[in-house]
Amino acid sequence: MGAWRGPSTVLALLLLLRPLPAPACPPACHCWAGDVDCRQRALDEVPPRLPTNASTLWLGYNFIAVLRARAFTSVPVLLRLSLPHNHLGMIHRQALVGLGALQELDLSNNYLAVLSPETFLPLGSLSTLNLGNNRLEELGAGVLRTLPGLQELFLHGNPWVCSCNILPLWSWLGHNREKVPEKSSLQCVFPEQLNTYPIMAFSNDSFWPCQQTPLSAQHYATFLLIGLLSFLASIVFCTLMGSVVVVYQHLRREPHFWRRPLTCRGH
Repeated sequence: MGAWRGPSTVLALLLLLRPLPAPACPPACHCWAGDVDCRQRALDEVPPRLPTNASTLWLGYNFIAVLRARAFTSVPVLLRLSLPHNHLGMIHRQALVGLGALQELDLSNNYLAVLSPETFLPLGSLSTLNLGNNRLEELGAGVLRTLPGLQELFLHGNPWVCSCNILPLWSWLGHNREKVPEKSSLQCVFPEQLNTYPIMAFSNDSFWPCQQTPLSAQHYATFLLIGLLSFLASIVFCTLMGSVVVVYQHLRREPHFWRRPLTCRGH
């Protein structure tokens, strides 16, 4: 029995040290050497089980409309995620959790109109982000602040609204011109009088009204109350003055009405 104890121990250790096999390639995809190609497969969601050794995931030209929470936790070493030409309109705030190694993210040619800063918090290593040809009208400063390592940002083809809400993006572009290859082609779409006006052509003075100290909610409530009281007071005043005028006109027409003595009929 002692003769078998040595080899059995070695075999057990080898089995323990052996890496677990990666999940099989999804049936709708093609996998090779760390690349997972799921393009043009009529997918309406991210495949639930992906190879854990995947470094590049191609999901373009499908019908994915929503990225659900923790959609990519099975691919912790993913470096490139490509999702162009889908129907993507919503990204859950925790959809990209687990993608701390991700370097490139392509979300172009989708229906994204709003982006939450929390969505990009897990992407500490992201260097390239493509948001071109979506429905973005503005881009909050918080979104870009969560990506300190960003080196390339693509924003072309979005319907930018050049109001005060464009100030965070304009300010970021002013300090990061070298990171936006097509910065000169970023143009206002709305309002109509600024259509095709380059965003980078605005000066700091253009945003002077936007930089004033905003009023607090208490101020707005006070102004609303004062306005309401003024409105009611004006109605009461107008009603009172109208009554006085009517009585005055009535008295002018019958000046002797109150002087007429009382008489009894039949005498």
